[in-house]
Amino acid sequence: MAMSDQEIQAGLAEIINEETGLDAEAVQPDKSFTEDLDIDSLSMMTIVVNAEEKFDVRIPDDEVKNLSTVGDAVAFIKNAQG
Repeated sequence: MAMSDQEIQAGLAEIINEETGLDAEAVQPDKSFTEDLDIDSLSMMTIVVNAEEKFDVRIPDDEVKNLSTVGDAVAFIKNAQG
């Protein structure tokens, strides 16, 4: 069963918190990973790998650059779960 946007966002917030120490409350759909959350490319790759495992989806490397906001990532994961 596909997860809701809120469930995916909460899961991402948990992963981001574990990787960066950022408060889960800061992880909102309109937040940019690099601009607002200050996540570097190395941390982003770790977050992607952890998200792939947690949500059982595949996020190709060439798609990662298109995921600039938390909302982008939530939408991608939701579609990938299809």
